[in-house]
Amino acid sequence: MTLLDDCLTRRDFIKGAGGVAVGLAVGLPALADDIIQDAEVRSRVVLIRHESVVGSDGKINAALIQQMLDEAVVALFGKEKPIDCWQQIIRPSDIVGIKSNEWKYLPTPPEVEQAIRARLLEVGVLAENIAIDDRGVLDNPVFLTATALINTRPMRTHAWSGVGSLIKNYIMFAENPPDYHDDACAGLAKLWQLPIVKGKTRLNVLVMLTPQFHSVGPHHFDRSYIWNYNGLIVSTDPVAADSVGLRIIQRKRQAVFGEDRPIQPTAHHIALADIEYHLGNSLPENIELIRLGWERDILI
Repeated sequence: MTLLDDCLTRRDFIKGAGGVAVGLAVGLPALADDIIQDAEVRSRVVLIRHESVVGSDGKINAALIQQMLDEAVVALFGKEKPIDCWQQIIRPSDIVGIKSNEWKYLPTPPEVEQAIRARLLEVGVLAENIAIDDRGVLDNPVFLTATALINTRPMRTHAWSGVGSLIKNYIMFAENPPDYHDDACAGLAKLWQLPIVKGKTRLNVLVMLTPQFHSVGPHHFDRSYIWNYNGLIVSTDPVAADSVGLRIIQRKRQAVFGEDRPIQPTAHHIALADIEYHLGNSLPENIELIRLGWERDILI
């Protein structure tokens, strides 16, 4: 039995997280009775916001990002200290890939990447066993030998999949990404079954600091379509995190456009990740949403 097995059986992990459905997202051994249990429990998602994390000049406060991430994992796992939470999902011997996103207009902020890396180092993971990458993951030695993944990216509308989501963030693990473009990228959840990915994701951090709620065509970016939401969404369930982020994006569109204007194409890959691929929970009634911090214009 490994150290992780000893301190964290799959059932214990579910129990430790407050009875939420985290086992499949974490990828611990899939016992048949646990699979049944997963279908009956809810996924916990933490939405945390801070009024001052993004300045009027657009600069991100790194100290506040670290504080928000720490508070979020404490709420997510129900532990006393952040280090206790990270030790629950990462062991010192792990090789960890932080799957980021480098889209030039709205990348994963370095402040978020470094906040995650700092806690991995604190757990005891060697610096040479941690890598941050996006489009180079299939050539990155750390990712090729990774035993654990942390998934993080900003949410934005997307011309092919409705929204750029945590589920979609793993597209760079595919040898040929266009293979997943059919029907508005409906089968993106299949990415999570690739050998380089399957069973490795320990945590998902959906960046909602300045999400993009509208775009026109591929790679379109207009600053008038982003806003300072100043939030992070943290969960072990990528589907539940994406579902919460999507609802915020949709309500922002309603507020700005003054009408219910659906995202085109629809982001149905999130619901299908739940219904067809059983990657996590997408329905609000199956999600325990914990709201922390700044409440103004929270939209959910």
